[in-house]
Amino acid sequence: MKIAIVEDDINMRKSLEIALGDYDDFEVKTFRNAKEALKKLDDSYDLVISDITMPGMDGIEFVTTLNGQYDVIIITGNATLNHAIESIRLGVSDFLTKPFEVETLVEAIRRSQKVQARLAKRASQVEGPSSTPYFYGSSKALEKALKLAYKAAKSDASILLLGESGVGKELFAKTIHEHSPRKDKPFVAINMAAIPENLIESELFGFEKGAFTDAVEAKIGKFEAANGGTLFLDEIAEMPYHLQAKLLRALQEKIIYRLGSTKGIPIDVRIISATNADIKMKMQEQSFREDLYYRIATIPIVIPPLRERVDEILPIAQKSLENVIQKYNFSPKYFSDEAKAKLLAYHWPGNIRELIAVVERAAILSEGDTITEEDLFLDARI
Repeated sequence: MKIAIVEDDINMRKSLEIALGDYDDFEVKTFRNAKEALKKLDDSYDLVISDITMPGMDGIEFVTTLNGQYDVIIITGNATLNHAIESIRLGVSDFLTKPFEVETLVEAIRRSQKVQARLAKRASQVEGPSSTPYFYGSSKALEKALKLAYKAAKSDASILLLGESGVGKELFAKTIHEHSPRKDKPFVAINMAAIPENLIESELFGFEKGAFTDAVEAKIGKFEAANGGTLFLDEIAEMPYHLQAKLLRALQEKIIYRLGSTKGIPIDVRIISATNADIKMKMQEQSFREDLYYRIATIPIVIPPLRERVDEILPIAQKSLENVIQKYNFSPKYFSDEAKAKLLAYHWPGNIRELIAVVERAAILSEGDTITEEDLFLDARI
């Protein structure tokens, strides 16, 4: 989020710049007065924070000149009732009296409805992965990952997605596939952590009839199912060490062998892998092959956790709520201001997956059309 601070007091200006600069999702630019700001403000800015008493052009005249183009938060040490009334008439987002806590200002920034609308609109206009559901490219960290993913999608290079559980690694993989030359071919996913060790090889490579006791007929594996398209190897770091050599051989030779067969089958797949583990530590511990790592990680992409993507919390929550309403045929429901504040304050260790689950539960258990702070049941989780 790009924020303009217009403040003639150098100490106040610098302190706000430093304080807001500690937030990863805020990009802060400062201006000494309104006239200087008007020369530099453009569509890249999402919010303006302005003092009222300034030389040349005061804050009220400045807000009038902006004509509703940005959400504005007024800050002043000389507040009067007339100032407050005039600010409200002009549609400012918030009116804060100095001195105030930085957290109070941050909360005012977060609840700016126009900011959320501008970010959502901007995300919908961005070509590439940011148009994927649950990805709102409003934070610097996510935008960086999305841009890298979109560039990588155009190639056939192997990609390794890194990030905590629940950040949306499979959605990222699908996004890359959908923006690749293979988009009209299959996208096939397999979770290494969810399959018993003795079944992983047959799931990947398939088997011939009679290959083992229960093999009453031949079956293709995930590689063959994904031929021509993309194979997503989720939780790759959990793959048993003795099977990693077989996977490496398949990737190097682009040939697989079904269990029970010596006939090689050529395969043409794009590999996207993912893990929430410290895969380099696993290599040091010799539980993951270094040569396999370099084969699957031509382009590593780190997906930031939701707590570093605060601007996306409310849009994702709203989208999730709309999905739940449609799923259960509910009447329209809305988040109260207190519920929104609670969603923003929570640290989301389970990331997007946890947020979606919390919203669905709240929508089901809430009474009436308003989801309250209590309906979220987040106090017990913080």
